[in-house]
Amino acid sequence: MKKLFFPLLIVTFIISAVSHYMKWGAVLEFSFAGLAILFAAGLLGKATESVAHYAGQRLGGFLNATFGNAAELIIAIFLIKEGLFDIVKASLTGAIIGNLLLVLGVSALVGGLKFKEQKFNVHLAGQNASLMLLGIIALFIPAIFVKTEHISEHNTMNISIIVAALLIIAYVGWLIYSMVTHKDMLEDHVDTQAAHGEEPAWSRNKSIIFLVVATVMVAFISEWLVHTLDTFSSRFGLSELFVGAFVVAIVGNAAEHSAAVMLALKNKMGAAIEIAIGSSLQIALFVAPVLVFISLLFGKEMNLIFTTIELAAIAVSVLIATSISRDGSTTWFEGKLLLIVYIILGVSFYFV
Repeated sequence: MKKLFFPLLIVTFIISAVSHYMKWGAVLEFSFAGLAILFAAGLLGKATESVAHYAGQRLGGFLNATFGNAAELIIAIFLIKEGLFDIVKASLTGAIIGNLLLVLGVSALVGGLKFKEQKFNVHLAGQNASLMLLGIIALFIPAIFVKTEHISEHNTMNISIIVAALLIIAYVGWLIYSMVTHKDMLEDHVDTQAAHGEEPAWSRNKSIIFLVVATVMVAFISEWLVHTLDTFSSRFGLSELFVGAFVVAIVGNAAEHSAAVMLALKNKMGAAIEIAIGSSLQIALFVAPVLVFISLLFGKEMNLIFTTIELAAIAVSVLIATSISRDGSTTWFEGKLLLIVYIILGVSFYFV
């Protein structure tokens, strides 16, 4: 199967491209793109694991989250260009809750079924919890003030720009703190790491090249999938909120899903946590604020005010993810709890 992986990856990508540009129809386009993204995500996961061998689990997980969110960012830019702000915000909401509940939940579940308990750096878990709470505060406060005090659209946009800038500053500060000044404190301890006697799949340079190539492929395939969503949403009577929060979010984060699960199965929960929670933090503290500024470039102002339903979903996700991950360990039972909450939110969004 390993020998067939790259040929299948290339073939599925080409067929997906042809079906999109030759307009074979939404059903075929969606099916081929869905198949292609599985192989592209598999390559991204393998490349991330190989990079993590050379750079450490934290940096490897950070790179996966960053490259994975590149697809999410590209999808959002296409949607902003079309003025579909509601779907953008719903997709950002879905990306956050998807990573905190679905990705982390599946990783903890499958990893916990293989290993009784999986540990990771407890200091990192605590800092992640604090940052997630900051993200909630930054989204809640503007929304509450705007909706209760009837602030004008002009001032609402001003608030959004200021908060977005502060969130970007906070995220850059976190990168300096975690990657430079307190790097040693936040690295996994020896007893929480998987055995590193295994050889990486590729050399360091080749791993980085494959990481970039896989990210570009995922971005293209994701964009092709987005163009089929209108047909599917109308055919099955799905709301824009559900499509944005679950369908677009799952497609845009397919890379993180597979990579985190693969790492958890190898008892590398530190890297899986960095992918799942780190990706959510990146969406809330960097991607969403950056999109506010990108919207200005298109002359279409997108504020940072989310709906009450979206805020509630994010808050619930942060609450349970923080509760489960703060002690620096996970089990299959905790993974199951995260997935149950995700299903509850999914059912609720479906009937909106």
